[in-house]
Amino acid sequence: MRGIHSAHTPGSIAVPGENLTRIEAQQRRTVVDTAEYDVVLDLTRGPEVFGSRSTVRFTATEGASTFIDLIAAQVHAITLNGTPIDTAAFADSRITLTGLAASNELVVDADCRYTNSGEGLHRFVDPVDGEVYLYSQFEVPDSRRVFAVFEQPDLKAGFQFTVTAPAGWKVVSNSPTPDPVADDHGAATWTFARTPRISSYITALIAGPYEATFSELTSSSGRVIPLGVYARKSLWQHMDADYIFDKTRQGFAYYESKFDYPYPFEKYDQLFVPEFNAGAMENAGAVTFTETYVFRSKVTDAVKERRVVTILHELAHMWFGDLVTMKWWNDLWLNESFAEWASTISTAEATEWTHAWTTFNAMEKSWAYRQDQLPSTHPVVATINDLEDVQVNFDGITYAKGGSVLKQLTAWVGIDAFFAGVAAYFAKHEWGNTELSDLLAELETTSGRDLSAWSKKWLETAGVNTLSPLIEDNADGVITRFAVVQTAPADYPTIRPHRLGIGFYDLEGDQLVRVHHVELDVDGDRTDVPELKGLKRPDLVLLNDDDLAYAKIRLDDRSLATAVAHLGKIADPLARALVWGAAWDQTRDAEASPSDYVDLVLGNIGAETESTTIRTTLSQLLLTATAYVAPEHRDHTRVRVADGLWALAQSAVAGSDAQLQLATTFAAAASTPSHWAQVQRLRDGEVTLPGLQIDTDLSWQLLISLAAGGLVTASDIDAALAADNTAKGGEFAAHAKAALPTHEAKQAAWDSLVNSDTLPNTVVRSAAAGFVNPAGVTLLESFVQPYFDMLLPVWNSRTYQIASYLITGLYPAPLADKALRDATRAWLAEHADAPAALRRIIAENLAGVERALSVQARDRQD
Repeated sequence: MRGIHSAHTPGSIAVPGENLTRIEAQQRRTVVDTAEYDVVLDLTRGPEVFGSRSTVRFTATEGASTFIDLIAAQVHAITLNGTPIDTAAFADSRITLTGLAASNELVVDADCRYTNSGEGLHRFVDPVDGEVYLYSQFEVPDSRRVFAVFEQPDLKAGFQFTVTAPAGWKVVSNSPTPDPVADDHGAATWTFARTPRISSYITALIAGPYEATFSELTSSSGRVIPLGVYARKSLWQHMDADYIFDKTRQGFAYYESKFDYPYPFEKYDQLFVPEFNAGAMENAGAVTFTETYVFRSKVTDAVKERRVVTILHELAHMWFGDLVTMKWWNDLWLNESFAEWASTISTAEATEWTHAWTTFNAMEKSWAYRQDQLPSTHPVVATINDLEDVQVNFDGITYAKGGSVLKQLTAWVGIDAFFAGVAAYFAKHEWGNTELSDLLAELETTSGRDLSAWSKKWLETAGVNTLSPLIEDNADGVITRFAVVQTAPADYPTIRPHRLGIGFYDLEGDQLVRVHHVELDVDGDRTDVPELKGLKRPDLVLLNDDDLAYAKIRLDDRSLATAVAHLGKIADPLARALVWGAAWDQTRDAEASPSDYVDLVLGNIGAETESTTIRTTLSQLLLTATAYVAPEHRDHTRVRVADGLWALAQSAVAGSDAQLQLATTFAAAASTPSHWAQVQRLRDGEVTLPGLQIDTDLSWQLLISLAAGGLVTASDIDAALAADNTAKGGEFAAHAKAALPTHEAKQAAWDSLVNSDTLPNTVVRSAAAGFVNPAGVTLLESFVQPYFDMLLPVWNSRTYQIASYLITGLYPAPLADKALRDATRAWLAEHADAPAALRRIIAENLAGVERALSVQARDRQD
């Protein structure tokens, strides 16, 4: 899994010499077939480099030439079939190989570099105790930062790792950890058994003085599967390993039953590692997770549920992605969309988080709809020409839209037929590589349906449809006509079939109750629904009731007014999520007033019970207040939002999830001296909210708010860091210092990020977030030109992950004005030959500003 949605995504930048095209990979695959790797790593050579010796055995077309991938500090020796090769053959991240035999053995002896970007082999020094921790992150093309490798998913092999490291460390890889052999110099060597035939990007190495605890389970095959949970020493006291094991067992039982295929690897370790870029990564049998999932302070239920979904997402990958892998990255969705869907249905059906589909609607689907309306939208099955393309494609289409479409497919072919097809797919293609057609063939067999037309409309075309109700009624309020109108954007005009429900909701006492429901197939531009004729027009009409379809939905004027006044009175959390989403879509599409959206949220969020719905909605509220309302209304709106959030926090249930979210969002929304004074009193304990504990992380969040308001100094932030001298404290401190509302502070943050490359990935991300804090929006004007000046130098000199953090994070989006729009358009016009992946990021930044200006214009109409 990559992202979470985070957008996010690890990998390495395809700077000149580091790219690989799909055509090159296809050509290499016709020449080469890999058999096995022996990788010997020496982790005792100091803080900069480690020794890497790769022995690669492969067959080839006799007499042919090809290349193998490697990013290294220095190559000491290259030997092909016993004959030394001049090390000059290593250039531009490749080693050229000529005169291949039918059967080959290549040996490469090199020094490789540790990174602090979360790519390759990441090295972290814990500020708490000075201990060193390592972990690998190889997806997409970064195993080549650790050993010489044919870096493409369809050249699978067996991997044997031999690792020398300090004797007191734990060393974990894909195979079970062997007993180490100690030497006389404080080091030891671990020789791991060879893996099954897997792709290089899911190999793994995690090493350091990690704490660990172990358990086991019995697979459906009768094998005993060892389980492990790992984390840093200084975080171990917060590690709830028993809960992790419990969710893992539930996931194993669910997947082995539904997939009709036993867990394919020998053991299952879950390692929570520092400075991780994504939510987690599906290394075979050795899954790495962000250690933000080790909770040292109180977190929301949204985060707790997200951790469960992530655990089950990565577990699903052991079958879908690791056992069976896509041939090339255009079928990345085969990995991620499936894992997204599978983790949601398993969370809903196998764990206590039974409302997982409501969470999916509030989080994943809102992400998908947003991504699908950007100029960079693409089909679920994307065109991936090279590594640059795939790096930016870990997005809301690949994950969330793909997961949504699979949910719809299961409804269409039937869930039993779907799982039967998946089981046949695993059995037929185990340890191999596949394309879209391979999966569809099995699903067609088990369901008896032709999926070619479905695939073309849903997987091979881009864009999201909009469904609107057309309602005519008479003077008595009786419906005389009801139809569902479907539209598509001009650039992506596909009209698609949808299976959906239509719900009628009426106010009955203190509840907004569903009084009628129909389910039907919708296709074409307009679908009449005659069975709704003759019914009384309800207070609220909800298209896509039960959330079967992937489409934006519209509320008619009467329904929107009902929602603004009474949304919190709907009992069903999924129905509420759908209404929240519809109101948001209409707002960001400039079809409804942003001021009405503010009214909707402030009037109804206090009654919302679903943590992720609250989280998503409050984030959208802040964006509305800071960028979507017209500039002349902004100050008033920001005051109204912060005042409203504080009032809601005061009236929230003591110690509740909602109270925590409302309090932290109030701090983020603060915009006046009186707001920041209240934040100060809350942090100092002069004002209390019953049940709200100002723990370490909440104290930092309040301090960031005070920094943005100019109520604290850099020295105050340093003092807070001294009291919490941890990796997380360092990230919070960087965020707070960059948020200070002075030009000097902004320039210092800019220099540390752009003019220096020493900061680790998570600090880069945090400092960038502080830099663009909306409280200091006017200070960003002087950084518009420097932003565009730095784009190409940063893109060409940093790893992909760091470059993407800087280019996305430092974009002065809070300005949301015509000057920023024009400057962004001008850069794109003047740099038509810039790398496509870089232009995509800038075009997405531009789309956000253009949308904000459109909504601002709508706001002026009211």
